[in-house]
Amino acid sequence: MADPTPTSSDVPLPKPEASHAAGPVTSRNGTTLPPYNTTYYFNQLIDHNNPQLGTFKQRFWHTYEFYEPGGPIILFTPGEINADGYEGYLTNTRYLTNTTINGQFAQELNGSTIVIEHRFFGFSNPLPDLSVKSLQLQTIQQAIDDLEYFAKNVQLPMPGGSEVAPGKAPWILVGGSYSGALTSFTMVKYVSSTAVCMQIVVYIAASISKPGLFQAAYASSAVVESIVDYWGYFEPIRQYMPQNCSADVEAVISHIDSTFTSGNTKEINAIKALFNMTDLSHLDDFAGSLRNNLWDWQSLQPYVGPGALFFNFCDALEVKDGVSAGPDGWGAEHALQAWGSYWTNTYYELLCGDDDAEDCLGSYDPTQSYWTNITINNANRSWNWIVCNEVGFFQEGAPVGHPTLVTRLVQPPYDERQCVYMFPETFSLSHLPVPNVAKTNQAYDGWNVHATRLFFANGHRDPWREATLAADGTNFTSTALQPLAIGDGFHCSDLLTRSAVDPTVLAVQSEALQVMSGWIASWKPSA
Repeated sequence: MADPTPTSSDVPLPKPEASHAAGPVTSRNGTTLPPYNTTYYFNQLIDHNNPQLGTFKQRFWHTYEFYEPGGPIILFTPGEINADGYEGYLTNTRYLTNTTINGQFAQELNGSTIVIEHRFFGFSNPLPDLSVKSLQLQTIQQAIDDLEYFAKNVQLPMPGGSEVAPGKAPWILVGGSYSGALTSFTMVKYVSSTAVCMQIVVYIAASISKPGLFQAAYASSAVVESIVDYWGYFEPIRQYMPQNCSADVEAVISHIDSTFTSGNTKEINAIKALFNMTDLSHLDDFAGSLRNNLWDWQSLQPYVGPGALFFNFCDALEVKDGVSAGPDGWGAEHALQAWGSYWTNTYYELLCGDDDAEDCLGSYDPTQSYWTNITINNANRSWNWIVCNEVGFFQEGAPVGHPTLVTRLVQPPYDERQCVYMFPETFSLSHLPVPNVAKTNQAYDGWNVHATRLFFANGHRDPWREATLAADGTNFTSTALQPLAIGDGFHCSDLLTRSAVDPTVLAVQSEALQVMSGWIASWKPSA
């Protein structure tokens, strides 16, 4: 079954491909180092509120390829995904297809890099399954505490690796998307001067406050504000996709919503047949499944040209007999037929393979294995526990009166119902779960974050923009201690560095490197 409620976990952070990950690595002084994909294990506390429960093995990857004594320790987690394969974030060398901002920091600042796996993802599991009982220990605060405990206690497998704890060496925390938010949250808890409400006061407090856990941090596309009804996900897509395509998508969705709420069985069945999904029982499942074509936007990057899946979709709607539609599109009649043809002949197989529509896209059968599988290394389940309890981010149709690219038949109760199916011991249909986003935003400051030496990087075209400091209407003021740099990138575009990078994204990266260099230069040992 396809995930009916994709969130940031469904299109994970861009993964650099390390073509020589299993080969030897040579440091600056010519020393042969372990391959990037060498897996290490840290004894992490199962429960930071009850250390007597003992520890579990938390996986991490590490290199000191660029390290020189006095350089920073750069810690990164890809967040809500199995971290195996993300070892490309350790480096910035020619051996990678895509080099990284982490590696650039290390190369320029003489740093050592770490990729750590988030608890309850991959094979870093405090308990042997993903039952509701186990997932009580899957919280944002436990993940923050993991980072603290790791930084303070890890013995890095490098010369002098026992003498680089915070206070003895400067640490940089890096994250993107959810892990970008986790970066902000961690800085709020362990670095910032709490109860500081005005930026002018932050400047003063920074010079007198005690040293924090991390000297500096870089948060890419950080979804700092938790939101239940996150219809804003589709706003950057609507604003930046081809205008003719957005016009026709809006027209088709309006027609489908009108038809599906009309009670006209003949017309409803005609639309279902056009998309070859007559066996899909529920109309909200049908209309909601068309979000998949819009979700493809998240996988775009500035260097992706024609041929990306999202643009194939728009071409299918807007190119007729070799002619492209004008800015107003072709209109609902043609676009509906074209969308149905593209979905039936090309897209459905990519999405569902050989599964029928009910098994792939239906969300009303609580016995499906998608809801009941509690085995480890099930990223959707681990992430949805956080979604259903702490962050929300349900991607729905826009409010009435606002243009919408997706159906208004899917609203938060549609997605909250699926929390009940996945975690019936915690939630019930009679009291649908409403994630406690107010508690999360209060605990970690959300859009109101004020932390010292925390760099935010964003992209105008990022569908997660409206949950970041770059959201429309936040009017966030960038400062020297908490800069906000915005390029024309997509989701976490700035985490990768390459020759073909968008120049506006390159400007963000260049600014970050300059700022980070100054912050690391100002570090003083405290231990």
